[in-house]
Amino acid sequence: MRDVIDLSLNGYTDLPDGKVAQIVTYLETTEPADWRLPTPEGAELVTAETVGLDRYRALFREIGSDWLWFSRLILSDAELQAVLAEPGRQIRIARIDGRDCGLLELEFSDPANVEVSFFGLVPSAVGRSIGRWMMGEALAICWAAPQTERVWLHTCTLDHPSALSFYMKCGFRPYRRAIEVADDPRLSGHLPDTAGVRLPLLQRSPGAD
Repeated sequence: MRDVIDLSLNGYTDLPDGKVAQIVTYLETTEPADWRLPTPEGAELVTAETVGLDRYRALFREIGSDWLWFSRLILSDAELQAVLAEPGRQIRIARIDGRDCGLLELEFSDPANVEVSFFGLVPSAVGRSIGRWMMGEALAICWAAPQTERVWLHTCTLDHPSALSFYMKCGFRPYRRAIEVADDPRLSGHLPDTAGVRLPLLQRSPGAD
């Protein structure tokens, strides 16, 4: 049975123990534009037609731990393998000097509405124009598909503070907002206690109500 809470739309709502919440912003672009940049020195964007689960999880964790990415970490091996092998999904891994540094996932299951389902860099690659280069490549791939009418993605208040403005600078327009509530993945052991720099882990005091 799903947990149910009464949400106040004009005030504060207490979350049950063990839950985290975030505001999700959805963005879209319906106008093809050339955002491509020269490839940074030593960089390459590799198509991962098959990607090992250990390699994928390691990169996912390195990119997303600070931002509390957990959706792929709670999947079993079989579940994750099935997701990564979906016919409409394209996975590309950015590499700098032979080291994995970025993840790009595109979802073409609805050919007219292509989703950038995951986009991120490891901390050491941030601030080096690699993200802008990756997004330019992503949009070029999306708009090269003949049925594409729209490219969309979402970000949230747990992501990098510059994520929303970055996407808007790349031509995306916000069009929808939602609240997402989930189990805290640090309490389940899927992420360490130190993960989630924008959302401290709550430790209840003994006897707290």
